[in-house]
Amino acid sequence: MSIESDTLSIFALGGVYEIGKNMYVVQYGDDIVVIDCGSKFPDESLLGIDLIVPDISYLLDNKDKVRALVVTHGHEDHIGGIPYILKQLNIPLYGTRLTLGLIKGKLKEHRLKETTLHEIQSDSLIELGAMKLSFFRTNHSIPDCLGIVLDTPEGTVVHTGDFKFDLSPSNKQFPDIHRMAGIGEKGVLVLLSESTNAERPGFTPSERLVGERIEEVFQKAQNKIFLSTFASNVNRLQQVVDAAIITNRKLLLLGRSMVNVVAIAQELGYINIPDGMLIEAKEANSLPREQVAVLCTGSQGEPLAALSRLASSTYPHTEISPGDTVILASSPIPGNERNVASMLNHLYLLGANVIHGSSAASGMHVSGHGSQEELKLMLTLMKPKFFVPIHGEYRMLYQHRQLAESVGVESDHIYILNNGDVLDIKGENVQQLRKVTAGNTLVDGLGIGDIGNIVLRDRKHLAEDGILVVVITLSRTEGTILSGPDIISRGFVYVRESEALLGEVSQLVIKTIGDLQENGNDGKWSILKHRIKESISKYLYAKTKRRPMILPIIIEV
Repeated sequence: MSIESDTLSIFALGGVYEIGKNMYVVQYGDDIVVIDCGSKFPDESLLGIDLIVPDISYLLDNKDKVRALVVTHGHEDHIGGIPYILKQLNIPLYGTRLTLGLIKGKLKEHRLKETTLHEIQSDSLIELGAMKLSFFRTNHSIPDCLGIVLDTPEGTVVHTGDFKFDLSPSNKQFPDIHRMAGIGEKGVLVLLSESTNAERPGFTPSERLVGERIEEVFQKAQNKIFLSTFASNVNRLQQVVDAAIITNRKLLLLGRSMVNVVAIAQELGYINIPDGMLIEAKEANSLPREQVAVLCTGSQGEPLAALSRLASSTYPHTEISPGDTVILASSPIPGNERNVASMLNHLYLLGANVIHGSSAASGMHVSGHGSQEELKLMLTLMKPKFFVPIHGEYRMLYQHRQLAESVGVESDHIYILNNGDVLDIKGENVQQLRKVTAGNTLVDGLGIGDIGNIVLRDRKHLAEDGILVVVITLSRTEGTILSGPDIISRGFVYVRESEALLGEVSQLVIKTIGDLQENGNDGKWSILKHRIKESISKYLYAKTKRRPMILPIIIEV
């Protein structure tokens, strides 16, 4: 479908119908502005995959039109995909001071040196082609969060970023409600607003309450304290530091991301840690347990993260002892509940006093996302003509749609877009008919996007039923068997306990080769391999009801 050059187009390449991998695109004519470039972690079906980032085929096809990548804040679901995308598409990048600090660490790790980085503040003004960008301050669970205002010839588009309305934030970065109201007064054509907590009634509590609760637990704890939270929750990290200062505890950092984020935030002035407070593991072991606090990663039960390894007593030089206090200052991300539950069981078995969850009794976590009343407040301030809920699974987007209707947004002016669905606006003509390429790019080790469905299918097959390798050496001139068949089993059956079964497989291979020779097909190795696989597969399924991957290897001598 052809689109006129002066059309405003809005679409997502990630972040809707899902949690994570946020990437949104606003295009006017020949000018494209990209907002955020996040990642998300794979589920159990994506065996061996390390990370998922957005598919940027559309941007690569239109790379001459891409003016910049503008980043709202420094969480992984908004910046995690940046190094992988920049390897394919080197574009200018705009972000706040802390956001750029976190991104620089990623670029250094990936040895990317040619990217142009521009620091912005809430009062910055940027001109990118036909679009003029301005910003407004929001608050979230990380400092330096911005909403974005894109003034286009067709009208104003607002992207809220992640936000809540915390009127007493612990870091003194107050949401700029007056600025938001001013933007709404001037007129907003399209509002893109996050939907994470659209199902949660009321208001999200202030982060300050968590700081008070952390200090209270630090005061009461008798032995060593272990506190795990998201490394990127810089506000929470400062609260832990403050509680450690009050209770005269030294602080040990565990986990690579925790060490990196604290170093960056401390260098940029977002965390204030007194000299001599941070210690290494050896020094921590020489101090009385009541003088040590440990700040670590792993609140989501990740198997290789610090807290999971501490729970399983496999972390070097540091251990959890009976009577120690363990605090999980976070709530499980959907999909991680099983890992967290398993880790909690291990912590209780070690005799630790465990405090976890976002309940009133725990008080150790509040969300960084606005609940229903805050989402309605944003809609009321912006007063958009059209509304596109973003940043959430479908049920969250749907609930956000109902909230918008409740504050007066017309139902036929609300569009729930899937990744790749395009909203085109030109004058009074608004339509959602086009699609662009959108999906997942899988990262496995150093490979970006080189793992497809066939490889994943093979991995699943291997994981479920194992593999049987059949090695045969044949005479090139006569076609007779010179050695073998040698049967190698991995993940299928234990060889020593299945010698009779494997012996029968070996005889079956010899018979299959003999039958083919009689029929004059002994020289066609593709036919031979296919018949061997087919005959073994039928036989093993009849005997075991399993279907291992069968790999015939034929060597000619």
